[in-house]
Amino acid sequence: MRPDAPRIERAAASAGAGLRLSGDWSAARLAEPGAWAQIQAELALGAAGAALAVNWDLRDLQRLDHTGAQVLWNAWGHQWPAQLLIEPTQRAMLSRVAQYALPAPVARRRSAWQLFLALGAQVWLVIDHLVDATRLLGQLLLDLLRLLRAPAKGPWRDVSGHLFRIGATALPITALLGFLIGVVLAYLMSLQLRQFGADSFIVNILGLSVIRELGPVLAAILVAGRSGSTITAQIGVMRVTEELDAMRVMGIPQGYRLVLPRAIAMALAMPLLAVWTSLAALLGGMLAADLTMGVTPAYFFAALPRAVQVSNLTLAMGKSVVFGLLIALIGCHYGLRVKPNTESLGQGTTASVVTSIAMVILVDALFALVFKDVGI
Repeated sequence: MRPDAPRIERAAASAGAGLRLSGDWSAARLAEPGAWAQIQAELALGAAGAALAVNWDLRDLQRLDHTGAQVLWNAWGHQWPAQLLIEPTQRAMLSRVAQYALPAPVARRRSAWQLFLALGAQVWLVIDHLVDATRLLGQLLLDLLRLLRAPAKGPWRDVSGHLFRIGATALPITALLGFLIGVVLAYLMSLQLRQFGADSFIVNILGLSVIRELGPVLAAILVAGRSGSTITAQIGVMRVTEELDAMRVMGIPQGYRLVLPRAIAMALAMPLLAVWTSLAALLGGMLAADLTMGVTPAYFFAALPRAVQVSNLTLAMGKSVVFGLLIALIGCHYGLRVKPNTESLGQGTTASVVTSIAMVILVDALFALVFKDVGI
């Protein structure tokens, strides 16, 4: 042990048990490996629940800074012990700590009434979200009617820009992940199908699962995390920088200029991304099936149309449109609810991504139940 290491020693005292402190009680020494745990253990053992009745001798301390004083003050329970031998400079240090130290917060158990009120607050929050979402959907329908009445005055430039950012820039990442997922699925299925001599059925299983379910859902989840968060962040920044207030003052409709272009672009891009992701996954699965099971690409291309009906592709594209609209509306919903501060912007973006992914999975499950007899 170093000579200046913080130590606690028992000492004989006329008034009872005594503790003599020595060494360097500073932040640097207390932070050394093992020093902090040892001091805490010695303080707990020496005081033994009666710290105020122990005779404390601090006169041999080489150094005492605010960290060491705070450790002692906490050990004393934020009270001065009855018997204390101390130097004037040490007393001044402890007095400053005692003046500015805050007591530890008292853990309070929540009553049943408080829990009921908290539940009510969450219910009202959900109702508030539902009201805003219903208002946003209704405004979108009105904006669509306005666009149909005067299509030449529509925000087509905004639509094309969002279509490029949402769809074209997402092609590489969706193709890469789709290809890898297809390889993994084909490899895992080959291990099981080979045991039963059903190698040819890999086309049926892979084609149906990828085209009907995996392609649209994987593309929607990627777009929700990539573009849904961007939509929320863009509109949220406009709230923080007061651009939304400026649009309201200038009479520019927010739904027509912000929500409608993003919803149209997302509804157009999602089916195309779903098909693109499905093709990449089928390509990866075809290569993996050829390498692991000897299923040639020629057989794969010949058996795929017989194994998967066209109605599965139609269903996949149809629900991809719904996924796109949901992701766009959820992103705009949370973006418009952002408060003019950066903390709310981060919370809104996170909530937008989580809600979008949850809604995609929920709606996909509903589609699976409603259209269970289609294309099977």
